[in-house]
Order: sequence, then structure tokens, then C-alpha cells
Amino acid sequence: MKSLLKKIIEFRDERGWREHDTPDALAKSIIIEAAELLQNFQWPDELPNPENVKEELADVIIYALAMCSDLGLDPEEIIAEKLEKNKIKYPANKLL
Repeated sequence: MKSLLKKIIEFRDERGWREHDTPDALAKSIIIEAAELLQNFQWPDELPNPENVKEELADVIIYALAMCSDLGLDPEEIIAEKLEKNKIKYPANKLL
């Protein structure tokens, strides 16, 4: 994960985008890219474009990981913490 984060931040910084990657701008970008991902599933009678799904999902992940880096958060740690909370909230043995 650290290697991936490093690649994302290097890519961004090489292009001079760091000053624009504020937490609010990154949060907005995550939402925009998530909406573009959702467009692939908008019409039930149409199959989503697998390549576009991959690209839009990658964009969401890239922005989310950049935000983690900028906020000093460890993505693996915050995901593990959230999964633990979800185990309590949604126990495996509980029927939906």
C-alpha cells in the first residue's frame, strides 16, 4: 500500500497539483468520480462498459488514497478500524 501511495503522490506532485488537492477538493472529486462510476449502471437494460468501470473505480480510489496521505491517515489502519466497527453493527450471524 505504501508503494501505491508513493506512486499516486509522486504523480500528483510532478504535475504541480498538490496545491489544488485540498481535503474539500478531494472530497468533491471522489463524489464526481463516484457519479461517473454510477453512470455505468444507470440503465438496467444496458451492460456496463468494463473498461470504463475500471477507470472510474481507479479514479475514486486514487482520490481517496491521496486524501488519506494528505490527512496523515493510514488507509489500511482506517479500513481495519471501520471493519471492526461494522462487525459489531452488522454481526455475521444476524439475518438480514
